[in-house]
Amino acid sequence: MNIYSVSDIGELIKDNSYVGRGIVVGKSKDGTKAVFAYFIMGRSENSRNRVFVEKDGEVTIYPFDASKVEDPSLIIYSPVRRAGSSVVVTNGDQTDTVCDFLAQGKTFEQALETRCFEPDAPNFTPRISAVLDFANGGFTYKMSILKSADEQGSACNRYTFAYAPLAGLGHFIHTYNCDGNPIPTFTGEPERVQIPDDMHAFAETLWNNLNESNKISLYVRYTDLASGAAESVLYNKNR
Repeated sequence: MNIYSVSDIGELIKDNSYVGRGIVVGKSKDGTKAVFAYFIMGRSENSRNRVFVEKDGEVTIYPFDASKVEDPSLIIYSPVRRAGSSVVVTNGDQTDTVCDFLAQGKTFEQALETRCFEPDAPNFTPRISAVLDFANGGFTYKMSILKSADEQGSACNRYTFAYAPLAGLGHFIHTYNCDGNPIPTFTGEPERVQIPDDMHAFAETLWNNLNESNKISLYVRYTDLASGAAESVLYNKNR
């Protein structure tokens, strides 16, 4: 297999019933925009009872029907926040940890050294995170995954990937390889995927190929690197 091959993200996910939560970060094909996407899926009623709400460039997850909330601890959080010249995207409340550390002049890696995978045995769901850095008019990004070292959750392994953005290329990391019991944790490096110029086409490819029964919400943002202007699109299955 060519290690530099780039996949269509729709083809990667269309026959996979449960990739869990996913983050994509990259640069548009014409090289003018920084791009990221975040989506959530769910198998239980508690997980599926959620919606994304965007306000002032940040995204928070809320219950769709508050009367049905069972345990909010791992399902209600802010997946997208700003932190100075950075945008932080994660699948849990480590968003706040990363933002707090960046505000103190510390690093993405230092923040995640204080966190580990989710305490949801036997799955031990990985914490996936990304930071897009727009300092000094530039653009770079990092991605991270915190995974259980074994089936007992006795230790945490931490992996960070730092990227020099290339036009038309994105990296896709998700919590699970596929459905199962327990659910198999994502393995390997973030997958290389195509990033088109058309935000709506990219969002539709993602949304339309996520498993219909398990998909919940999707958020996609394109940021113009010259002007800093951002446009976004948000999908909620619950309306």
